[in-house]
Amino acid sequence: MAGAEGSDEELPAFAALLQPLPAAGGPALLRASFPPPLRRGSGVEMLSSDSEDEVEILPLSERVSRRLPPGGPIQSAAGLGLLPAGGGAAAERDGRRERTVPTAALLPEGGPSVSPPGSRGPAIPPAAPVRERTARPGGPLQSGENAEASPPKKKPKYGREEGEAICQAAWKRRKDREARKRRQEEERERKKNLAKVLRAQRPGECQKYIAVVLDPVLLQVEGGVQIRAALQSANYSCVVESQAVPCSITWRRKSVLSQAEDSNEWTEEPNLLVLLGLEEFLSMVRNHKQEAQGCTEQKETLQSFVARVMEKMPGKILALTVVEVEKYFRCLRAQSKKRLQQVTANGSQAEDRGGQRQKRVKDPGLEISRLDVEDALVDLQLCTRVQVTFFESWEELGEFATMFTKAVAEAPFKREQQNTGFSFYLENKWCRGVKVDPSGKGLFEVWKRQIQQFNRVSGEMAEAVVSAYPSPQLLVQAYSRCSSEQERQNMLAALPVRRGTGVTATCRRVGPELSRRICVQMTSHDPDLCLDVSG
Repeated sequence: MAGAEGSDEELPAFAALLQPLPAAGGPALLRASFPPPLRRGSGVEMLSSDSEDEVEILPLSERVSRRLPPGGPIQSAAGLGLLPAGGGAAAERDGRRERTVPTAALLPEGGPSVSPPGSRGPAIPPAAPVRERTARPGGPLQSGENAEASPPKKKPKYGREEGEAICQAAWKRRKDREARKRRQEEERERKKNLAKVLRAQRPGECQKYIAVVLDPVLLQVEGGVQIRAALQSANYSCVVESQAVPCSITWRRKSVLSQAEDSNEWTEEPNLLVLLGLEEFLSMVRNHKQEAQGCTEQKETLQSFVARVMEKMPGKILALTVVEVEKYFRCLRAQSKKRLQQVTANGSQAEDRGGQRQKRVKDPGLEISRLDVEDALVDLQLCTRVQVTFFESWEELGEFATMFTKAVAEAPFKREQQNTGFSFYLENKWCRGVKVDPSGKGLFEVWKRQIQQFNRVSGEMAEAVVSAYPSPQLLVQAYSRCSSEQERQNMLAALPVRRGTGVTATCRRVGPELSRRICVQMTSHDPDLCLDVSG
């Protein structure tokens, strides 16, 4: 390296690189594109012959010639983007154009270098694109690069009406989604409330939502306190309020969906239980007896009492109760027996009996018999469909009030169970299906049920048919062996049907009508054919 610094050899210079360019600014462009020739003392390190590694040393001219493409420096400068393809003559002809090629743009600091393929020397940095400024008459210069690079205005994809229609459709879809979501939430809330209501109607839970309303007059009678104690012992809530009918009991049901515990959302139950005093009841029965005997005087009877209660509390299901009626009949029987003993002690039993008969004739209806009570109750039930329940003691009335309250509380649950969706009554065994196991056990019962589905076919008649032909296939095969249609229709007519057991057992035949219907059912191919015209 030291030898290279002390050498007097000057680096060669190429005349081709120093030729003037035909266009304006050509030498400056070349000088900017290619570095000046290196001279002695410029700090370039050279490899001497004393180096241990043998490296091929090429002259600078050969290295430069390898880097330049064929056609000279002008064409290479145009190929690198430093000059336009038309050369400098085109620039001279158009005097209105001005090209500015800054040296900093041609040689960017730290930018990527361009090296021809197969070269081993340092790469030549790429040239920056030429910025063109076009001078327009009467206006300032504009950048050609910005004019070409700026994209044209995009044509709107949709028109105004189409855009509005799209916006309206999107808004409608959003509203539909919100409405659908709201409906789903409402449906979930409805199902949740329904499950809560059904759970509250179950036995054991419904008692929590029932309150018993007692009339204050009821607590003032002899056994009113016992009735209240019986209800409270069964964990029923009791409320004392004045009622339209004295000595009555009504019920209220709390709304299951009410959030607050002290909410006043209560609904009145339609049931009404009224307690009649013994003297009041006997008086009504006596008035009914007199009215039946032709008395024209208007007095209160059981029917008139029920009509007055229904006017005060319309829509109620009324039930009447009376306590110690049997005690009255026992007392009446004891008095009659005592009177008979007194007459016997006086010694004139016959005259006393005659006097008693005359007394009964003179004062009809003063004594109420059991037959008179039953007559009044039957008349009341036929006319108003109201029943009267008798109790021997107040303890029984308290137990009855407790059971009545439980029935009122469980009424919605029982009504829901009885709501099967059928307008007719089905027997319990008909509601259940026939279980058939994989071995075929139970198919005989299925075949019997199929025969019993015919109109006016009892279990005994179906049993007679399936006993003779245990399967439908056997019956069809028997029909196929018949020679005529009349024979097929009368094939089952003579089968015996046994009813009852023992000495009361009877026997009859299946008959030609049922035999014909079964034959048509098993052999006909017409699905619209009526089996029983008379039915």
